[in-house]
Amino acid sequence: MPQSTYSFLEVTAAIIGPGGAINLGAGAGPSEEGITIDPSGEMNTMTIGADGSGMHALHADRSGKITFRYLKASPTNALLMAMYNFQRSSGAQHGQNTVTVVDTLRGDVHNCQQVAFTKAPNIGYGREAGMVEWELSAVRIDQTLGGL
Repeated sequence: MPQSTYSFLEVTAAIIGPGGAINLGAGAGPSEEGITIDPSGEMNTMTIGADGSGMHALHADRSGKITFRYLKASPTNALLMAMYNFQRSSGAQHGQNTVTVVDTLRGDVHNCQQVAFTKAPNIGYGREAGMVEWELSAVRIDQTLGGL
């Protein structure tokens, strides 16, 4: 029977790569904004000729960005920073991560390959602690929505 409910508690996410394997989903201290998976490019270019005829070009690009947002006090930030610093130490460590994000109840699966940290997160100190946002770039993202 199709599920008509959603809970972040059903979301599992992880990064595995040089320097560690880290839980990034429920239990990792995510902020309300959670996780975003954003494809980089369009899959199609439509070209229309002078006479109105047209064609479509299918692009092989499956790249994208994955953004994880954690509460400032989450210990996940320290783990990600250690992994970031380790991978920054050598080109041999860079871009070798795998990230998976799964909604176990709905059957959504996102497999991200050749993932690299885009940059260190912006850090702010104010009246409220806020969140820390980690952006990663993936060469290939394969997605299934509602695959159960």
